[in-house]
Amino acid sequence: MSVFASLVERFAALLEPLFHTSAAAAAIILLTALVRLLVHPLSRAAARGQKAQRALQPKIAELRKKHGKNPERLQRAMLELHAAEKVSPLAGCLPQLLQLPVFFVLFYLFSRPTIGGETNALLEHDLLSAPLGKRWTDALGDGGLFGTAGLVYLALFALVAVVAWFGYRQSRRTMSTSAPVDPDGAVPGLGAVTRVMPFMSFFMLVSVAVMPLAAALYLVTSTAWGTAERALLHR
Repeated sequence: MSVFASLVERFAALLEPLFHTSAAAAAIILLTALVRLLVHPLSRAAARGQKAQRALQPKIAELRKKHGKNPERLQRAMLELHAAEKVSPLAGCLPQLLQLPVFFVLFYLFSRPTIGGETNALLEHDLLSAPLGKRWTDALGDGGLFGTAGLVYLALFALVAVVAWFGYRQSRRTMSTSAPVDPDGAVPGLGAVTRVMPFMSFFMLVSVAVMPLAAALYLVTSTAWGTAERALLHR
């Protein structure tokens, strides 16, 4: 944890001449971009896997007709098909999973008053007077909805809404212009998750409101990057 905290502090020091008191916030955005760049090759592989998954739909439909009355045999046949075609029914999950540790570390760092027995210096940083370790409720209690910190959150909510809307439209367009991906036979329940995914971006509005601002910045930056990345990879 202290190593990651030092990394954020070093990036903030480098960016301070440009961003002044908001340097730590800029450092978090930069670190998020670096993490997304590191997992980009996996995102490209995941996009290929998702396209391959959709290409399997005619064969999957045949298996459903053949083994529809035998769920266990259908699931086994699905797994054999994916193995033979070297396609993972979980294509697309790995890039998101690899980013979770960074998000949780940021959440932890900006939620603790001390790190390694010393005062957490990261909590002294802010974004345009909105403390990175505080939440929306804190902003409401310190200046109200239209106070300095409250306005930062309003701008963040507006950005989240725009990203969520583009993500929703993107997911719906992908689902309407391709064969439906329903991998329940290979991974029970995954089809239901896939159908819910277009709406997941809107849950970010709630997440941003209840987590430390630093973690919210990471989440919003990563989601915006992911939306743009999917638009390029699935064009």
